[in-house]
Amino acid sequence: MQRSTYVVIMAGGIGSRFWPVSRTDYPKQFLDILGTGETLIQQTFKRFDKLAPVENIYVVTSTDYAGIVEKQLPLLPKENILTEPERKNTGPCIAYASFKILQKDSNASIIVAPADHLILDQQEFEQVCTRALRFVDKHDALLTLGITPSYPNTGYGYIQFDKSANSDGVHKVITFTEKPDAERAAQFLSSGEYLWNSGIFVWKARSIVSSIEKYLTDLYQLFKEKESWLGTSFERLMITDIYAVCENVSVDVGIMEKATNVYIIPASFRWSDLGTWNSAWENMGKDVRDNAVAGSSVMVIDTTQCVVHASDEKLVVLQGLQNYIVVDTSDVLLICQKEKEQDIKNYVSEVKKTKGERYLYSVNNKLKPTPTGVERVY
Repeated sequence: MQRSTYVVIMAGGIGSRFWPVSRTDYPKQFLDILGTGETLIQQTFKRFDKLAPVENIYVVTSTDYAGIVEKQLPLLPKENILTEPERKNTGPCIAYASFKILQKDSNASIIVAPADHLILDQQEFEQVCTRALRFVDKHDALLTLGITPSYPNTGYGYIQFDKSANSDGVHKVITFTEKPDAERAAQFLSSGEYLWNSGIFVWKARSIVSSIEKYLTDLYQLFKEKESWLGTSFERLMITDIYAVCENVSVDVGIMEKATNVYIIPASFRWSDLGTWNSAWENMGKDVRDNAVAGSSVMVIDTTQCVVHASDEKLVVLQGLQNYIVVDTSDVLLICQKEKEQDIKNYVSEVKKTKGERYLYSVNNKLKPTPTGVERVY
């Protein structure tokens, strides 16, 4: 564990494709989607136990979620919860955390990770991160972790890389492609030149801030003008002012696709961005008919390859379904073909239009109780 290693966990999304369990006021990163006993953000926080001291871990989230983060991650210093007044994508989010960390430590290395991803094979994850940290310590590089694809998934971004690696096993990035169609995804897989984009980045704080200056000049100027406000009572006002005018842009589009010093490390640890119910099904335990069930009062009869999420308090009996998503909450029942899961966001929009916002928020602003903390082991 290096004192100069920092972690930024991005936890501001609303997870609309996991509706109706994920709601605007209590999204998926704060839920135990897979029935493991820990929420996704708790698993993410725990993942960095051996890579960075707790005082070097930051969570960037919506102002609305600060209280949830504080409750679920009681070991995290309160001042390390950085809140955003608006959702402006990963560009401003990463800029905020990077300027903050660089002010504290001019030699800082940063691992940036989403709060809602699933990563198994913890030991390999730590080894890959350690290799990445060693590389960026010696090079002015923007590095991302790429996942060796196991099938032609059309829901992930792909990164083409130069197959010749340097002595550190690091490859130069050639191109980024966002969510290809099935034919192109198959071509990518067969070529052996593409990796899934994990959305996990490693770089020196000074390298990413320098890249923000070069490629997102307006955003850089907004932070640079009031940099001295960071860590003072004026920080909230500063961030409110910046987010009111800054561009909504991802770090992938704004920087990674333009920069010439972008590298990737291929990784084979089991990974999922848990973006949809189908990805949850892929990573949950299954019965003999390939049904993934969360809920102790669910009965499935002549039913195959379904994902079911229901309350323990209600008996749910399903018969004759194949390849369906069934989600039952106290106020919403969703039954949807798995192949239509990408349309759930559209269904949420239609619900909002025809029924108002009541079904976008959890009942009484609460869902089933979630764990309040994870134990940190040293």
